[in-house]
Amino acid sequence: MAAMSAQTLPDLPFPGHDKLLQALDAAVATGDEHAITSALRGTLCRMIRDRDVALPGCVYEPIDDHYARREIYRSPVHGYSVVAMTWGPGQGTPVHDHCGLWCVEGVWDGELEITQYELLEQDGERFRFRAAGGMQAGPGSAGSLIPPHEYHTIRNTSADAVAVSLHIYKAPMESCSMFVPQDGEWFARLDKPLETDETH
Repeated sequence: MAAMSAQTLPDLPFPGHDKLLQALDAAVATGDEHAITSALRGTLCRMIRDRDVALPGCVYEPIDDHYARREIYRSPVHGYSVVAMTWGPGQGTPVHDHCGLWCVEGVWDGELEITQYELLEQDGERFRFRAAGGMQAGPGSAGSLIPPHEYHTIRNTSADAVAVSLHIYKAPMESCSMFVPQDGEWFARLDKPLETDETH
């Protein structure tokens, strides 16, 4: 996975670029995290369905050995980060958190299975989780995660189709906690650095 420099502020040109970013800026300026994520969910749903907006072609290119994370914009004013993720057939995440950052996620193309997890108890670096509902999300659907209710998995369950999702984070997310199954509902926590793949 090719890492981008932390000093790089990506801003890829694409059709509808200014329209998308103006809409995101307006949503992020609405108030507290609940107001912001609510506004972003509505904005993202509209932008996904807006034929004037088309993501850069590179975000439709899967990577064989991992789902791709491509940062396509970072706001110099509001600090939020926009990451396009590309999910090859069968690719997905373990149970993970968002390092205390709110996030709004929308499915741009294809379908993804999202499963939320409820934290039941913690014993040191061991955590007990239980699946608390899931959904098959198609194009134009969006959801939000606000800590501490941020534990989830994402998976492309298709055997042959690529899926693309767009994620708006409060700030660049450069690491998270992932949770590895141990015994029954118990998981071990591991720190996971998050790199971004090259854009072109």
